Amino acid sequence: MQPPRERLVVTGRAGWMGMGRGAGRSALGFWPTLAFLLCSFPAATSPCKILKCNSEFWSATSGSHAPASDDTPEFCAALRSYALCTRRTARTCRGDLAYHSAVHGIEDLMSQHNCSKDGPTSQPRLRTLPPVGDSQERSDSPEICHYEKSFHKHSATPNYTHCGLFGDPHLRTFTDRFQTCKVQGAWPLIDNNYLNVQVTNTPVLPGSAATATSKLTIIFKNFQECVDQKVYQAEMDELPAAFVDGSKNGGDKHGANSLKITEKVSGQHVEIQAKYIGTTIVVRQVGRYLTFAVRMPEEVVNAVEDWDSQGLYLCLRGCPLNQQIDFQAFHTNAEGTGARRLAAASPAPTAPETFPYETAVAKCKEKLPVEDLYYQACIFDLLTTGDVNFTLAAYYALEDVKMLHSNKDKLHLYERTRDLPGRAAAGLPLAPRPLLGALVLLLALLPVFC
Repeated sequence: MQPPRERLVVTGRAGWMGMGRGAGRSALGFWPTLAFLLCSFPAATSPCKILKCNSEFWSATSGSHAPASDDTPEFCAALRSYALCTRRTARTCRGDLAYHSAVHGIEDLMSQHNCSKDGPTSQPRLRTLPPVGDSQERSDSPEICHYEKSFHKHSATPNYTHCGLFGDPHLRTFTDRFQTCKVQGAWPLIDNNYLNVQVTNTPVLPGSAATATSKLTIIFKNFQECVDQKVYQAEMDELPAAFVDGSKNGGDKHGANSLKITEKVSGQHVEIQAKYIGTTIVVRQVGRYLTFAVRMPEEVVNAVEDWDSQGLYLCLRGCPLNQQIDFQAFHTNAEGTGARRLAAASPAPTAPETFPYETAVAKCKEKLPVEDLYYQACIFDLLTTGDVNFTLAAYYALEDVKMLHSNKDKLHLYERTRDLPGRAAAGLPLAPRPLLGALVLLLALLPVFC
């Protein structure tokens, strides 16, 4: 169940980003991991509007507004409008995965269809929903596109694992390690043969070390006859119920409905079902910030082509030691000293307007009666951010654990996990030391990808 790692190519109009093999300029030959690590850090606070550009292009070239042929002047006009939109947002989109893919995709499509860069542009149109009965609504699906049916006919039920990220931010890994991390900027949560997930964490308040997730990008890779590559992207105050190309399922393949997006609460709660890999993802916006939770079979979690490259796969490895915060020590000191007197000494300084310790405890106790790590994380977040919405973030994170975790005896955790210097987590290999030659090569390639 581990197909070779694919390369990103442009596949067409409504599904302009797809996975497959190609040659020359039709193949955007970069690893998603490389883009995560080298291109995305400058985008920590970028108000990138690539979602708007994608949506306008999709609406101009799909449904009743679609040109009769991709070679018509109308299609070229739509591409020029798309290119103009990306140029207008270029400054704020540096390092954005969807943005860079769009730019390369536009170049390829203009070349393939002999479109001139100069000429008329099309006006954006409102997107119309597909009619009932088209590929968006298909219910038939090959057996290969149902994980449990296709891979476990003659074996026991697969073991499912859970990873979650919420609050300031707190990470629960696939191995139930619980950490509080700094991780400002863009970081990869998941990077395996089927799926990439990247989060961007930004400061909650100017001058504060407290951060929270402001952006989330999920790439579902092309898989057999089940799904085309799909990209989902959420940002603060923008939790879409569709992929960036406007679709809500896996594309035009026979098993497209093995990947679906469902909006549970408008603007607040989205669930993505990827049945072909037995995976469920929950994305929420709580207050201004995002939370992430996933349920995934161990077989998929460990479907990694090169284990030595997974040093920053946070859901698997946890946060690097220099990014971890001992929030339990902070909690203990706050209890004895008072939150406002800890700002200078704590690893995560308190915000100017935070709750007194007793108030934080009372508010967290209302939602989280069990004094576990979620309860302690709630107190930590109120003391460091002063934002009462972080209480709900911890509450919903625990609710997602109850829904997604396969072991009901491990819903509540009581002891945080912090790696000792010089040691890796039990059962996981040490992250590789950087090689000078590889670093030089990656830096040489950086202008190509960014």
